[in-house]
Amino acid sequence: MDHYSKESFMLTQSVGFTLNTARNVITAEMDAALRDLDISSQHMVILLSLTHGVATTPFELSKLLDIDTGLMTRMLDKLEAKSLLGRSRSVDDRRVVNLALTSKGEEVAARIQEIAPQVLNARLKKFTKVEFDELCHLLRKFVGD
Repeated sequence: MDHYSKESFMLTQSVGFTLNTARNVITAEMDAALRDLDISSQHMVILLSLTHGVATTPFELSKLLDIDTGLMTRMLDKLEAKSLLGRSRSVDDRRVVNLALTSKGEEVAARIQEIAPQVLNARLKKFTKVEFDELCHLLRKFVGD
């Protein structure tokens, strides 16, 4: 079923525009909430991915965040300069760089896990449980999961 046509399509009314606006709102609110930790929402994803073992190499993180390896390297450089993570070469394959949180990185990640739910809950406060579940379901359907 087609939901848009040449005649009915309006950029500011499109799903893509609305999703991008929603992403921008959440990113701005999360970045503001994380300011005291001196990290961004993109840094947050890296730190939490390492905490939970979702991704442990720059390549895996690049795929997860859908960003190029050059940008990933610059973000990892910043986190390493802040003493939040360390890099080490794999003993099995010297081409692979493994990432690990430092103790300071683990502390920051623990704080993130207190802050992030507050930011998201504030944005979702007008949603009922059923609406929230449906939103999550529809977004997963939209991205193909």
